[in-house]
Amino acid sequence: MDDLILRRNLLAAGYQRDEIARMRHRGELIGIRRGVYVEPPEQPPPVRDVHERLLRACLHDISPEAVVSHESAALLHDLPVWGTRLERVHFTRDRSSGGRRGRQLHLHSAPLADGDVVELAGVRVTSLARTVADLSRTLPYRQAVAAGDQALAAGLDRDQLEQMLGRMRHWPGVAGARRVAAFLDGRSESPGESLSRVVLDRLGLLPVELQYEVFGPTGTLAGRSDFGWPEQRTLGEFDGRVKYGRLLRPGQTAADVLFAEKQREDALRDLGWQVVRWIWDDLQRPQVIRDRLQRAFARAAR
Repeated sequence: MDDLILRRNLLAAGYQRDEIARMRHRGELIGIRRGVYVEPPEQPPPVRDVHERLLRACLHDISPEAVVSHESAALLHDLPVWGTRLERVHFTRDRSSGGRRGRQLHLHSAPLADGDVVELAGVRVTSLARTVADLSRTLPYRQAVAAGDQALAAGLDRDQLEQMLGRMRHWPGVAGARRVAAFLDGRSESPGESLSRVVLDRLGLLPVELQYEVFGPTGTLAGRSDFGWPEQRTLGEFDGRVKYGRLLRPGQTAADVLFAEKQREDALRDLGWQVVRWIWDDLQRPQVIRDRLQRAFARAAR
């Protein structure tokens, strides 16, 4: 971001210290980090933008050898990081010790191989494989799965991830990271679908297929569903608000998409399939999803 205003630049331009203080008091400047400001936005920026702005501010203070890592690297790689506090920026230095954690900055010390670092938007950041490995070691299981699924969909090579974890075999959290890696599936198209897989797995109801396609008697595609249990003639759909936004075509409204979804579901039911839907709130109540699926399995067996 190019909108950062450095205190030293203001002083060099002739501003006095008391002027800068008054500008902050009046809200004309907003402090991001000590000596780093921005002008107030017209509306509150998204959390991701706030974090990236803080990251850019920290770059002015951090050692050049440090690279962006962990959750901060995930954001630059456009991986989902949800359910995680983003008020602290993460960097890693190639050292065996000397890490520290402050209110806005977490500096990790860990080995960095040549292939562990790439450049994104002019910033040195851990590679996709290294970022997923770090997240899998340090984040809760479900958040790590969501990030890893998206990374696979974005082109992460599973062998690269396995090799990375092999290098980390004595690092904290690597056992959990291996469980995450074994569960990843790049066919999940959203964090909600990834979390659904985690929930379904813990319920003992992991679907046989993802992005399951159902065809009619003439071979025409009747519809595709997030999850499929072919033997039970049951389909599962995670409904997230963003999902319907992705389905919009030029000139379409949300109502158009919902109507098309209803027609698709009616066609699937006419072919003898049960359709079970759930939303974010239901993922916090796994028994609700379990009961819906079991009722659907029972109906399909009649």
